[in-house]
Amino acid sequence: MKGFQIFCCFILISVSISAQNNSAISESKAEQLKLNEEFSNPETTILEPEDFEKFAGLEFYPIEEKFIVTAKFVRTPNEKPFLMPTTTSRTPEYVKYGEAHFNIDGKDFVLNLFKNVLPYDEPGYEDYLFLPFTDLTSGNGSYGGGRYVDLRIPEGDTIVIDFNKAYNPYCAYSARYSCPIPPKENDLLIRIEAGVKDFGKH
Repeated sequence: MKGFQIFCCFILISVSISAQNNSAISESKAEQLKLNEEFSNPETTILEPEDFEKFAGLEFYPIEEKFIVTAKFVRTPNEKPFLMPTTTSRTPEYVKYGEAHFNIDGKDFVLNLFKNVLPYDEPGYEDYLFLPFTDLTSGNGSYGGGRYVDLRIPEGDTIVIDFNKAYNPYCAYSARYSCPIPPKENDLLIRIEAGVKDFGKH
């Protein structure tokens, strides 16, 4: 009887994990659809007119569960604000808010998470964290200037990073924009084949 109970418990845990994974994958797909809708809408697109005319949708890497990582969140409360370099002379002020420690394919990685010193204009972004990064696909499959992932301040000591939601800075589509440059310490020595690919000019 005890063995049966253990077996049932294992099944319930497996079903729960599977449901969570399916939910995360569905969320990734929804985010990609939302991004394509924004680019396809003439009222919200950031594309140049000549690119918008021929736009048939952004290209994404296939969604993979292994790129949805549950990282250990380490708060870094004593960091000093700094001016983050961008692709222009603009230098927005950020502060390192914490670190995300995680593992992919048996390798350990750390990414710094940032928070803008100035409050965001839009309500609901009070707990927003900025994650800019580069990886071995940068310039070889994905945009050479790196990509971003939007995160929220976690309540506990873990934070989920879904690289399937990684998107390009606006600079990948137009030189009209000023985009933060991912710091060197956020360069991952692995191919993150997830999220949006490089934007090919037509």
